[in-house]
Amino acid sequence: MEVEKKDIKMSTASKTRKSLYKLQQMKDKGEKIVQMCPAELGPIFALAAEMVGCDILRTPHMLSLRSGNSLEEDLMCGSLTIRKYREYTNIIHINYYMPTATYADKSLAVRWGAQWVFYGADSMLPMGITNDMLKFMSDNYVPTYGHIGAISGWQTNATGYKKVGKTAEDAFRIFKWGYEYQENGMGGMTIELTPMEVSQAIAEKLRVPVVSIAGGAPCDGSEMVDMDTFGMMPKPASHAKTYAELLPFLCEAYMGWATDVRSGAYPEDKHGYHMDPAELEKFSDMMAKF
Repeated sequence: MEVEKKDIKMSTASKTRKSLYKLQQMKDKGEKIVQMCPAELGPIFALAAEMVGCDILRTPHMLSLRSGNSLEEDLMCGSLTIRKYREYTNIIHINYYMPTATYADKSLAVRWGAQWVFYGADSMLPMGITNDMLKFMSDNYVPTYGHIGAISGWQTNATGYKKVGKTAEDAFRIFKWGYEYQENGMGGMTIELTPMEVSQAIAEKLRVPVVSIAGGAPCDGSEMVDMDTFGMMPKPASHAKTYAELLPFLCEAYMGWATDVRSGAYPEDKHGYHMDPAELEKFSDMMAKF
């Protein structure tokens, strides 16, 4: 079998994907960045987001293996998750949420970060990473798009989910945090639970894109988790806006189908097909003799 030159790809880079470089161009042009997080809802939601032009998909690994696996086996789930999202999307920027254990050690951070980029991620989210670890990753060409402010799901497990940056000193601390991340190679970041004025000021001061979460400020764009977008949380977050009530819609569809199955309204004759009468007669005879 001959392989044509056009079939050979020497790089994992893509001209169409929304890389950190393209996100930076959006900030420089004043174009707002739209960031979604499908959470448990999965790749179909990423596909829909890409179809309408959303820019960033943030995700942890969603494919878990059975209990009792080693850390390495569990981390392979990240590769499988990214590959699955890439089966459904070609353009949206995948920002992969790195498990903390992978950047407790510099060699692990580069090894796993590089592997996940190879599998189709565009940047790594190392939540709460130290500056020296970030610089090592950047020096070894692992792209990062991180997070400042309230570190949801990491810091908040220990301190509670609370607003930050309410005093001038704390607001300036968060700015310095973002500035140091930028200077150590981070290509962009989200900012969470900071006052609107603080979020906006930091976004305007930093060179890299700053996207707001739970802050209300326009910044360079905004992120919302799909569970909030589709009204699926038991108690709506104060920063969230529900754009569709997905759960009642799904329940209505399932209920309609289940009712039809139980009443005999589904399936109908048109939902299947019939055997040739002569073959059916032979088949019936064979069944009768068995």
